[in-house]
Amino acid sequence: MTMITNHMPTVELQAIDAAHHMHPFTHGADLNAKGVRVITRAKGVTLTDSEGNEILDAMAGLWCVNLGYGREELAEVAARQMRELPYYNTFFQTTHVPAIALAEKLAQLTPGDLNHVFYAGSGSEANDTNIRLVRTYWAEKGSPEKKIIIARKNGYHGSSVGSASLGGMTPMHEQGGLPIEDIHHIDQPHWYAEGGDMDQGEFGLMRARALEEAILELGEDKVAAFIGEPVQGAGGVIIPPETYWPEIQRICDKYNILLIADEVICGFGRTGNWFGSETFGIKPHIMTIAKGLSSGYAPIGGSLLCDEVAEVINGCEFSHGYTYSGHPVTCAVALENLRILDEEKIVEKAGKEIAPYFKEKWETLADHPLVGEARIVGHMGSIALTPHKESRAKFASDAGTAGLICREHCFANKLIMRHTGDRMVISPPLVITKAEIDTLVSRAHKALDQAHAQLKTEGLLKAAS
Repeated sequence: MTMITNHMPTVELQAIDAAHHMHPFTHGADLNAKGVRVITRAKGVTLTDSEGNEILDAMAGLWCVNLGYGREELAEVAARQMRELPYYNTFFQTTHVPAIALAEKLAQLTPGDLNHVFYAGSGSEANDTNIRLVRTYWAEKGSPEKKIIIARKNGYHGSSVGSASLGGMTPMHEQGGLPIEDIHHIDQPHWYAEGGDMDQGEFGLMRARALEEAILELGEDKVAAFIGEPVQGAGGVIIPPETYWPEIQRICDKYNILLIADEVICGFGRTGNWFGSETFGIKPHIMTIAKGLSSGYAPIGGSLLCDEVAEVINGCEFSHGYTYSGHPVTCAVALENLRILDEEKIVEKAGKEIAPYFKEKWETLADHPLVGEARIVGHMGSIALTPHKESRAKFASDAGTAGLICREHCFANKLIMRHTGDRMVISPPLVITKAEIDTLVSRAHKALDQAHAQLKTEGLLKAAS
């Protein structure tokens, strides 16, 4: 079979897309008027669009293509599994070999005693599962009143009704009657934007202790769990102070509440270790996984449970599941993805050989007059845009105005770098080379220069009063 390289002209593809395709997190009318970008193929860290432009994908799709694009082994495994067993469910006391093999591999890879997996089709589904898991767990232990799950403002846990409720993003809550009941949000550990003159370590402790304050306010007998991303991804790659997670762990242990680490973005090598929990010393009872589990080649997610939680859940009939829980093709693809990451030592090389070089180059962006800070952990980085470095000032214009301008210049310079408000974020494939990192940083510098010039010309380089 040959790759399809011939297609309708871009303008015709855009017209059909506008007529029939509704995009996620998009103002549809604006996009249809502008015309969508059409990606036709990809290899390694490079995308090719319908006009033949080669674009460096510094976002690994949506934080997920850890292995890079174009690994034939994954296509071959998917085809072989489709021929052998294209589908069967895991309901009705039934299983299949790919689901069994992947579950065993995950138990081997994950830290601690996270030896059990409940499969889902995405991170959103897995976090919906987690809501029911923790509430069922406490009900089975004779404490059905323990229902409240504490999460963080500006955290992201998915966009379904349950998972978006766990997330703490106000714009998402403004649509669809969110959040659902018994979800409580505390402040995030975002020192750059909210720390003022505080020492970073003290700020980290203060924000962690907001969890303890919330538990005491809501009632220890009412709180079921705390959920957090080791590093807040979609919130702007917010790397917490070193003091934060140890204090969160202490509080969860003290008050006997379940700790859920949402590793949908941080997992499978993103932070320099297999899991962000290892990078930050977290010992979760439940871990949410997706994205890098299959490197985005097939849709799959799951909840990893520790022995004690799994024993309680297995002691009842857990009335929950999805048609595609443990889909044989996606499990086979995920298993092959993990084999390659493991046997080719991609996670190890990315963390030990590439990450230090990446950090050195990325942090040079902090010298730019438009950048207040440049931070990175593993292959997950961000820069904060500001009109005034010394005060870490916000822009007088609406939040995200400067970020959008910078993003458009990135795209024009054949670099996919995302903006979250006025923070620019990256999350490239783990297989990115040092030469490609040089290209990434060079294009980012150029985009920053152009954004700075445009903001100055348009009178937007002003600090909020």
